[in-house]
Amino acid sequence: MSTATQTPEASAYTPSAETIGAVLARGDRPKRPSAWAASLTFGWRALLKIKHVPEQLFDVTAFPIIMTLMFTYLFGGALAGSTRDYLQFFLPGIMVTSVVMITMYTGIGLNTDIEKGVFDRFRTLPVWRPAALVGMIFGDVLRYILAATTIVLVGLILGFRPQGGVTGVLGGIALLVVFSFAFSWVWTMFGLFLRSEKSVMGVSMLVLFPLTFLSNVFVDPRTMPGWLQAFVDINPISHLVTAIRSIMDGDWNMGEITWTLVASGVLVAVFGTLTMRLYNRK
Repeated sequence: MSTATQTPEASAYTPSAETIGAVLARGDRPKRPSAWAASLTFGWRALLKIKHVPEQLFDVTAFPIIMTLMFTYLFGGALAGSTRDYLQFFLPGIMVTSVVMITMYTGIGLNTDIEKGVFDRFRTLPVWRPAALVGMIFGDVLRYILAATTIVLVGLILGFRPQGGVTGVLGGIALLVVFSFAFSWVWTMFGLFLRSEKSVMGVSMLVLFPLTFLSNVFVDPRTMPGWLQAFVDINPISHLVTAIRSIMDGDWNMGEITWTLVASGVLVAVFGTLTMRLYNRK
């Protein structure tokens, strides 16, 4: 004869009136974050992505080193007679080329987040709507600084000696970062407009290669045909390189520096506005 063990039923929890009142009571709503605070938060998110996927730093460390070594030792002796002399002319230009090249990853990263649906979540948050875009570019500013610093360090090891000293180097990097921040808005527009990250990369290369190679980065434009000199003279990369060379040489060319700052403002005004319109309609 078997005996059954009876388990007493668990008694249902009945919250008290005080507990219910505490849960339902209205409290002060959290203060809405400012545009600046929201942008910095999204910028921190961009940095955390680098922390969790450190391979993303390959394009801002290994790529600039390879570019500097390759062009210095391939063309230095043929164009300037020695790699050291060529490096004095070439390094500010390759620094501009490397940093401007990596600005396209802003648009690629934005397009990837859109395809994954991340930005659909961001749009529902009670924050300044452009904060996600601005914060993404803020995070990329660290990449620009890291790439520029890497090239300067490699150049110093190879024999580059800026006449402007530490002030000239810091001033040149600062101007490059300002322009790169403005130029990134071009790729955010394409990141919103184009359908895939491969399309963004393809269009970016189509724009960047003529701008960087048909400029005064590698050789003196006076050795070029007249029709090509005309393009080089209006190329914004040429103006940027000339400005940074003058800063690093300690002879600040205020005309070229002003031209670069004005061009940066125009880029933000035009492509920033187009980006926001596309983002609001996406």
